[in-house]
Amino acid sequence: MINYWWVTRPKRKLNSIPEVLSTFAEISLNQEWQGQRNTHLNLEEALEEAGLKRIGERRDQTGGGARTYQAWVASLGLIFTQESTNQLKLTLAGEAIMNGDSPVAVLKNQILKYQFPSSFSTSRGVDVSSRFKIRPFRFLLRLLMDPAVAYLSEEEIAKVIITNAENETEDCYRKTVDKLINFRNYGEASLEADFFTKYAPKTGVVNPDHPYSHLTDTANTLINWLEYTQLAKRDEDDRKLRIIPEKAEEIRQILSVTPPFIDRPRQHEYFQRKYGIDPKHQKDTRNLAQTQTITAKVIAEQKVKQAFVAESLKTPITKISTGLVDKIVSQTGLEPRFVEEALLRLYPHGAIGSFMTEYFEMAFKGRDEATEFEKATVQLFCDVFGFETRHVGPIGLTPDVLLLSDSEGYAGIIDNKAYSKYTISNDHHNRMVHNYIEGFHNYCSSDKPLAFFSYIAGGFGSNINNQLRRIVEETGVHGSAVAVSNVIQMVEKQQVQPYSHVRIKQLFSVDRQIILADL
Repeated sequence: MINYWWVTRPKRKLNSIPEVLSTFAEISLNQEWQGQRNTHLNLEEALEEAGLKRIGERRDQTGGGARTYQAWVASLGLIFTQESTNQLKLTLAGEAIMNGDSPVAVLKNQILKYQFPSSFSTSRGVDVSSRFKIRPFRFLLRLLMDPAVAYLSEEEIAKVIITNAENETEDCYRKTVDKLINFRNYGEASLEADFFTKYAPKTGVVNPDHPYSHLTDTANTLINWLEYTQLAKRDEDDRKLRIIPEKAEEIRQILSVTPPFIDRPRQHEYFQRKYGIDPKHQKDTRNLAQTQTITAKVIAEQKVKQAFVAESLKTPITKISTGLVDKIVSQTGLEPRFVEEALLRLYPHGAIGSFMTEYFEMAFKGRDEATEFEKATVQLFCDVFGFETRHVGPIGLTPDVLLLSDSEGYAGIIDNKAYSKYTISNDHHNRMVHNYIEGFHNYCSSDKPLAFFSYIAGGFGSNINNQLRRIVEETGVHGSAVAVSNVIQMVEKQQVQPYSHVRIKQLFSVDRQIILADL
C-alpha cells in the first residue's frame, strides 16, 4: 500500500502525451492488451523510434516499458479496456486529443478531475491508501489561492501535503495548512517521529542517502502536471510554485463549483469512461459494442493521425497546406491523395491548440529558447492573425518581431521576454526608445507608420504599467505588455470570432498591461 499521493511517471512532464497516445493508438487501439507480449514489445519499439522513450536493452523481452506508458495514459483517463472484448479503446478525452483539440484544454480537465480513489490508484501493483478521498490538483490550487499559503515549494508538497491531505473537508484543509505553517517555521523538526515508517516508499525500503526522494519525485511530478494546466508556475528565482496572476479569476471559478467524485473506481470501464469525458461532452453515450475491423485503410489513417499530432506540436496549423501534406507523405510513405483527403476530413480547421503548449513553455525559459520564442511569435501573428511578419531580432539593436498590416496600413513591433516577472530595466527602456522606436526605419523599409510597441512575456513585475507609460510619454507611440497566457486566450478567441487588425491595433495600444477583460 502507498500511504501518500502517488502518480505514475515514465516521464515527469505531460508535453509528450499527445504523441505517446497517437503512437499507442497506431499499435494497440481496438486490440487486446492484457498478456499480449508481442503488442507490448511493438509499442515499446515504436515509442523508442519516435524518440518518446529512452532506448533500453530489453533483454528480457517482456515489454514492461510499454506497460508503464499504457498505465500513464490510462491514469489520465485517455484509454480503457472494454470489458466485453478486452480491447483497448479511447475515451472521449483520448479521442479529443487525437482529433486535434487543444491537449492543454483536454488534459487540464483531466488533471482537475484526477482523484483518489480511481481505477488506476486501486489497481493491482499500485494500491494507493484508501484513506485518500481527494482531488489532489484542486487541493493544491486551493492552497495556492489562500493568502495564508500563497506559494508552495517542492519540499513542502513532498513532506507535508501529499502525506497529510486526505480529503476535501474544511477540517482536513485547516489541519494541512497548520502543518504547512508549522513546517515553514520549524522545518523537519515538525514532522512526526515515525514519519519514515508511516510514509515509506512503495518497496518499504528507505534510501539512507536520499530518504525523502520517493516523496520529492512525486511532488516534482505533481508540480509539472499542474504547470501543464497553465494555471500555476514555478518562479525561476526561488523555484516556488505560484498562481499565474492572469489565471486567478479562472481558478476562483473552478474552485467555486465542487463536482461529485466519480464513483465505482474498481469498475474499470465504468470509471474510465466517466473520468474520460472531454470538455465538449456531458456524458459518454458511444456504442462501442461493435468491434471495428482492422483494415489496411484504418492502419494507414492512424499513421496520418500520428504524424499530424506530432507536427501540430511543432508549429501552429491553421489549415491543411500542400507543404503539410508533403511532409506527412514523406514521413508515412502513403499516397499523397490519401493523405490529403484524410487530413482535410479529419482536421478541416487544422490544430493550433497543440502548439500553444510549447509556446507557453517558451515564455518561461529565459535565454535558453529565446530565439525559438521569437520565431514562434512570428509564426503566430502571421498564420493565426494574418499579419505580414518579419523576424528582425537577429539584425541587432532591433525588436524581435515586426508586424505589418496591409489591410489597415500600420506597423507594430513586439519584443519577447522569456521571464515570469519581466520588468523594463533602464537599459531595455533606452533600447526601446532610441533603437527600436526612433530607429524604426533602420530595420523597416515599409512606409507604414509605427502604431504600437508591445512586450510578450511569461508575466510582468508590479511596476510594468509605469514603465510602459514612460516609454509612451517619451516617444509618443502607444504601447502595451501582454502575458503569454493572454496571447493564448487571443488565439483561442480567434478561432471563434477573428480579431480585425483594427481591433488588434486598439488592443495593443492601451498604454498598459493587457488584461483578460480587454480581450
